[in-house]
Amino acid sequence: MGKINIAAAIITDIQGRCLLVRKRGTHYFMQPGGKPEAGESPEAALVRELKEELNFIVSPDELVPVGRFTDIAANEPGHIVCADIFRISTDRTRFEPTAEIEEAIWFEPNQHHIKLAPLTENHLIPLLKEV
Repeated sequence: MGKINIAAAIITDIQGRCLLVRKRGTHYFMQPGGKPEAGESPEAALVRELKEELNFIVSPDELVPVGRFTDIAANEPGHIVCADIFRISTDRTRFEPTAEIEEAIWFEPNQHHIKLAPLTENHLIPLLKEV
């Protein structure tokens, strides 16, 4: 299996909801983020990706490391995704998808009608339930 390294964010609001995105032409919702460019740290990649995908400006100081998680890639068959995950809390209520993002939603852990990426469903949503 191929390996894809990414940096992604668990962005939560004051109501405990988690922001999820769906890329154009796909069916699965997942955390915003993306692949680091050559020589780019996970933190720098996430700051860049959040600006590109959601026009959401954060500083590296706002990123709280959660851990590194691995699961089957949702949109790239035959690959696994290895994600450096960071938590961000925000009082922002609206996000405007840009670039390759088709949709951004506020997700609550008890929603069951949303198709979630394996990494999101198996590792990250359970973290929300613990908080």
